[in-house]
Amino acid sequence: MKHDNYREDIAGRADVADTPELVAYYQQLTALNTGALWTVANKIEPWQPKSASVPVLWRYRELREHVLRSVALVTPEKAGRRVIYLNNPGRQEVAAAVGWLYSGLQVMHPGEAASAHAHSASALRFIMEGRGAYTIVDGHKMPLEANDFVLTPNGTWHEHGVEADGATCIWQDGLDIPLVNALEAGFYKVHPDLRQPVTAPVDDSVALWGAAALRPHHVGWDKPYSPLFKYQWGPTYEALCRAAQACEGTPYDDLLMHYTNPVTGGHVMPTIGASMQRLRPGFVGKAHRHTGSFIYQVAKGEGYSVIDGQRFDWRERDIFCVPSWAFHEHVNLSQHDDACLFCFNDLPVMQSLSLYYEDALLENGGHQVILSEGKA
Repeated sequence: MKHDNYREDIAGRADVADTPELVAYYQQLTALNTGALWTVANKIEPWQPKSASVPVLWRYRELREHVLRSVALVTPEKAGRRVIYLNNPGRQEVAAAVGWLYSGLQVMHPGEAASAHAHSASALRFIMEGRGAYTIVDGHKMPLEANDFVLTPNGTWHEHGVEADGATCIWQDGLDIPLVNALEAGFYKVHPDLRQPVTAPVDDSVALWGAAALRPHHVGWDKPYSPLFKYQWGPTYEALCRAAQACEGTPYDDLLMHYTNPVTGGHVMPTIGASMQRLRPGFVGKAHRHTGSFIYQVAKGEGYSVIDGQRFDWRERDIFCVPSWAFHEHVNLSQHDDACLFCFNDLPVMQSLSLYYEDALLENGGHQVILSEGKA
């Protein structure tokens, strides 16, 4: 624990003045690949979380043409995956969208397919537009539609593509690549046959595990991730609408529901969680903050969010991030229609390591003072 005499200065050092003797001492320690803790104490043990990430809004109407242009420039075979990744100005050295989370927009034409591969990073995708997209995970094939959410857990063989009679598809990828790399635990491999056989009926995971409050008696599951690889938009939205008739929601997120593992009731994967929330017409949320990094995509509607004093106006398919411990509040601008926000996050990591904390803004009626308009 810090004491009052640990006063932070610009260099993040304790209140110890440099003397010729101390400077020489520091140099001697450096030569031994060591250092004096008091010179970095306030930097490595901050009083509270201070994220290197900054709030960012990625406007889909500005990104879409560049995502589509990549189709003419590179092929999936040459590029591996044709993806435009989201780069947070504060996390460029690790190619993260926020914190330790990666995200990108992937595009595929009808008839294209990426080779089967597996990696240490956990991954998900959220379908944005198009027709005929599919994913195969460990032999389980799933057709995908707009606003469907699909898992490709770490270590699983997975591939994806677009059927020949489909239409150009764009989806958002989300992975914990920066976290896995920070832990120096990343592996990547390509399937020896480049394709994996489909060994189960199409959409079998939905048939077995997708029924609300029902669990198959004769099918076991001992993996650390959800056996339900695909979470469909239709049932998700219906659940949010039913919940609106039964509860008031929260003053911060209105109706917020987490995608869960139907076996355990916990998060869908050990390192990445996901949710969908519904902001009812005219909802004006109050501000709160919590540890953990969050990436939102607007699945429906339009509104704005205030993140650390910056206002970001969003509409359908826009993506924005909330860094750890940043105050944020959401507003639905429509008085007649709802807005829905898909989100993926590192909440499972925060909770499993007992690092999750939450705090509400009490001043100014629970609302932030808007200091600037956020830029994309």
